[in-house]
Amino acid sequence: QVHLVESGGGLVQPGGSLRLSCAASGNIVGPNTMAWYRQGPGKERELVARITSGGLRNYADSVKGRFTIARDNGENTVYLQMNSLKPEDTAVYYCNYAPFGEVRTYWGQGTQVTVSS
Repeated sequence: QVHLVESGGGLVQPGGSLRLSCAASGNIVGPNTMAWYRQGPGKERELVARITSGGLRNYADSVKGRFTIARDNGENTVYLQMNSLKPEDTAVYYCNYAPFGEVRTYWGQGTQVTVSS
């Protein structure tokens, strides 16, 4: 079992920055991928960024150049630095943990990010 706790969401003006954190605890063993997804109002959940335990990163086109994903394997924590935020980035952001080779993945409870003036 893996437990994920997100933090760092909030209200920010367009052009501002936020950093999200997700701390994982429990059965964290072996290679894995940690990722951030988001779900905006009336939209489906979408991948924002992901990073493997080996450090390989992928980003959604909509956030490339603005968001940076990083992880601390020693602390089992993944971060999402979000810069130049836009109103369309408004969403609930969810952390995901996916062990390699397993069907089941784990989700955090989500943290709200609102970009508005």
